[in-house]
Amino acid sequence: MVKKIKHKKVNTKSRSLTPVMKKAPLPSGKVIYMDYAASTPVRTEVIEAMLPYMREKFGNPSSPHRYGEEAREAIEQSKEIIAKTINASPEEIVFTSGSTESSVLAIKGVAYAKAGIGKHILSSVVEHDSVFSTCKSLVADGYILSNLLVDIDGLISIADLRSKITPKTTLISIQHSNGEVGTIQPIEDVGRIAKEKNVTLHTDATFSYGWVPLDVKKMNVDLMTFDAHHSYGPKGIGALFIKNGTLIKPLFNSRGNQFRPGTLDIASIVGFAKSAELAHKEMKSNQKNLERMQKTFIDYVEEHIKFVKLNGHISRRLPQNINFSFSGITGQELIRQLQSNQVIASTSIDGRVLEAIGAKGEKFTGSVRFSFGKDTSPADIKTVLYLVQNLVEKERKGY
Repeated sequence: MVKKIKHKKVNTKSRSLTPVMKKAPLPSGKVIYMDYAASTPVRTEVIEAMLPYMREKFGNPSSPHRYGEEAREAIEQSKEIIAKTINASPEEIVFTSGSTESSVLAIKGVAYAKAGIGKHILSSVVEHDSVFSTCKSLVADGYILSNLLVDIDGLISIADLRSKITPKTTLISIQHSNGEVGTIQPIEDVGRIAKEKNVTLHTDATFSYGWVPLDVKKMNVDLMTFDAHHSYGPKGIGALFIKNGTLIKPLFNSRGNQFRPGTLDIASIVGFAKSAELAHKEMKSNQKNLERMQKTFIDYVEEHIKFVKLNGHISRRLPQNINFSFSGITGQELIRQLQSNQVIASTSIDGRVLEAIGAKGEKFTGSVRFSFGKDTSPADIKTVLYLVQNLVEKERKGY
């Protein structure tokens, strides 16, 4: 887990740029990508692992001949690799088209399967839209949804969770981490309570997978959502961990595959496994580098830019995620100006998460998320810090 970062939530002092920042102009023609939380490039090793399954190893896993057998073996080997990264068993891994499908399958599959027991679902107001909207859609089918509020750091209250569980509660869906502000939820505590109350627990670990350790047994989760493209794998492939014995109903009438119809994308599955293997092999060293750059970034912004707020928890946060709100400039305007200077970052569109943590209002109008990757360098950090400070101060002066 990330180390504790000591900093102030809102800084009202302003200091001039240090000499090292003034000597860090943007290299001509270079684009600095700081939106790895949205997606990552596919690693060369991953592409190389995928290519044979697009060419000579193109068999259909449903075929009875050796080409089909070769494809089936690739699927099983990939399941073993991916299962190991979360301390699961290969048969507990179901491949999907991505995190959205995984979450929909988990939530609706369990809700429908346990409808005879109860129709009460617990979630939170800061879930990713794939979870938030799916839970909300079940209300039309007679389900009761209770969304837990969060504090100013984006954390749910365990006491609140416990108090809202009823005999009719059949499913809890709480994210492992928030992709917008980086806060990591106390899933182990949630899992302990869910197990004690005999309630099925789903967690969306999309933004955590490949970046921080995940252990489904330690967390006591029954279902976990994750995908490949957030950790240097291909898009269009994800997975759902379904603990053995979990009561869940398939959403499709499929032949040969209990949960999904159609022929599996072998190349993407192999790519997923390769990216997962590499991400977990390099996790410790990457995490240290990311934490170091994260601390540099946060400390500098809070020391040198006045009226700024760090969104998300101080220490319980993803090591590659930083989200700031700046007074005097909207998130949309800042990312527009950053992009015109060859820096790619992102901002919140609907503001639901920011509103939930009290970071949206007259003073702070939006936020900007900077998310790093394994190729982000200290020089990139210095350049972006130099640019952000100048853009914010320039906007506030009105020119």
